[in-house]
Amino acid sequence: MIHKLFLIPLFLTLSINLFAQDFNTITVDEETDKPMLIGYTTRDAFNDTSFSWWWNSAYNLYEFDTVTADLIKDDLLDINIKVVMGTWCSDSRTEVPNFYKILDEINYPSDKVTLINVNRDKVGLADEVEGLDIHFVPTFIFSKEDKELGRIVEMPYESLEKDILEILKN
Repeated sequence: MIHKLFLIPLFLTLSINLFAQDFNTITVDEETDKPMLIGYTTRDAFNDTSFSWWWNSAYNLYEFDTVTADLIKDDLLDINIKVVMGTWCSDSRTEVPNFYKILDEINYPSDKVTLINVNRDKVGLADEVEGLDIHFVPTFIFSKEDKELGRIVEMPYESLEKDILEILKN
């Protein structure tokens, strides 16, 4: 009986560690020798000084379109968003903080956003972007009930707010 009781916590510990997802992994960009995020990432990763200088600057300088943001606010609540970016990419360094500023302003739930960082070959830490057809970053993928509604690739056509509204209208 004692042996069985010992095995249950051991099995649970091994199972948790086996299926635990690594977040906010920092590696080195081989092209620049600078820190780079890879794999699943939380927004907290951008508090690291390697990334905060550009994140905070873009976020604070972005003046979002309040009228269009109000139009997307309610319709966006049923939508899940995947953001695939590269901390090495200038478009990601601009558009992703801007995107998060919009989400903050409309009180979009952070648990509905999946943020994935990739290397220059558009590969994550494991298979996070497999099947997502990522060719350029950032890529913002909007889906409802596991069906893709649309995406913004690299940079918006008109503005992030207006491009999101267009995706939601279709």
